[in-house]
Amino acid sequence: MIQLLFLVLFAEGAVALLLMVKVGPLRELAMRVVDQVKTGKGPATVKTLACTLTVILMSDVASILKIQNRGLKVGTVSPMDQVLWRTHLLEASLIGYTLFLAFVIDRLHHYLRKLLTLRKTSSTSREEVEKLQMENRSLREKEEKSSGEMKKLQREIAKLNESMKKLKTETEEHEQKASAAEAHVNALQKQSEELLLEYDRLLEDNQILQTQLLSRG
Repeated sequence: MIQLLFLVLFAEGAVALLLMVKVGPLRELAMRVVDQVKTGKGPATVKTLACTLTVILMSDVASILKIQNRGLKVGTVSPMDQVLWRTHLLEASLIGYTLFLAFVIDRLHHYLRKLLTLRKTSSTSREEVEKLQMENRSLREKEEKSSGEMKKLQREIAKLNESMKKLKTETEEHEQKASAAEAHVNALQKQSEELLLEYDRLLEDNQILQTQLLSRG
């Protein structure tokens, strides 16, 4: 039993050391071994072994206490009791160390799994951050391009406004000229009407004179 406990203790120590210190691919191998132990029927088997070792530990502690009480009552401890006391003490110590190392291995495996998941999430978050930075750069470039285009459009709009102002002034001048020409045309029409009236009057006077001349002749 003690030799088996020593073997289990050395194996657990090696696994714990590999989990704590990264030595090439040995940590991954140790993680896979612990994963296999924690999958399927492994947890039930480990719990059964832990309960069995706990019962043996309690029985060893009880035996140690009995031997101590017997020695206190008698006053001396026989060589047989000394051998049994040392054997039970060694066995109890080995079982305690074995259970403690099993607990340490379980916690190390748990925290290493969490660390691996955190590293994966951090790597994915880094990739997302890099993507966002690239998108931000592209957006900035687009904003710079759009700002340049907006400046060009503003310049074109300013030019168009200036041309519109020029066209307005030119149309106003043309309108003024057209109104002046229209006024001149109206004045000419009035003059032509007055001339026609004068011409008609002169024709009437001429006819009157002709009639007078004819009547006298």
